Amino acid sequence: MQTILVSHGALGSAEQMQPIVEALRDFGDGRVRVEALEFPGHGRTPLARDDAFRLPHFVDVMASAVTAVDGPPPVLFGYSMGGYVGLSLEARMPNTFSGIVTLGTKVEWSPASAEREASRLDPVVLQLKVPKFAAVLAARHEQAGGWETMMVRTAALLRDNGNAPLLTVESLERIAIPVCVAVGTKDETVSVAEAQAAADMMLRARCEALEDIPHPIERVPVQRIVDLLRPMLSSAS
Repeated sequence: MQTILVSHGALGSAEQMQPIVEALRDFGDGRVRVEALEFPGHGRTPLARDDAFRLPHFVDVMASAVTAVDGPPPVLFGYSMGGYVGLSLEARMPNTFSGIVTLGTKVEWSPASAEREASRLDPVVLQLKVPKFAAVLAARHEQAGGWETMMVRTAALLRDNGNAPLLTVESLERIAIPVCVAVGTKDETVSVAEAQAAADMMLRARCEALEDIPHPIERVPVQRIVDLLRPMLSSAS
């Protein structure tokens, strides 16, 4: 049976991705298995005492999840950071996946771009300016050590990856499986041009621009995501 692995983005959780999981299960009609991966320090998954809240550790976590999958290599749907982790794993271990669909994934990072994104992750400022979103994060990450800790850790993760990115031109060129690099035309985190440039670095990748779609996963119609994955499942079957 074909498996779809669904992975969330920064500040996200497996529960947040549940509408996508359910839509993919309905689409598969019992012919596909759909599993949501939750990175440590997010949602209901605490970070173990000796583990680092860093992208290399998240790649290891994803690798372990794939190892536990029965059947052929899974198809990955990776949202934002989840897509970055998946591409990094595939570059490190070719043919881990049979196909990858990323959405809103920023592939090219530098110290400047990482600092720009990390500077937005101030729990105190967020609490003052967007208290409703802070409340959502508080409920989402209560069992993983708290949203403030998670946000501070995420800012450090971004800066760390900006200084030494996991994905480079050389690593992307090693990815030979089918990849769809999807991005909304209203995404303020990554542009269509950036997504196209990332796709151009991979052997069998294409860029898909989603009209009028912003970055937040909650604002992406689940049917659009199902449609993105449909060709991957057909080619994997």
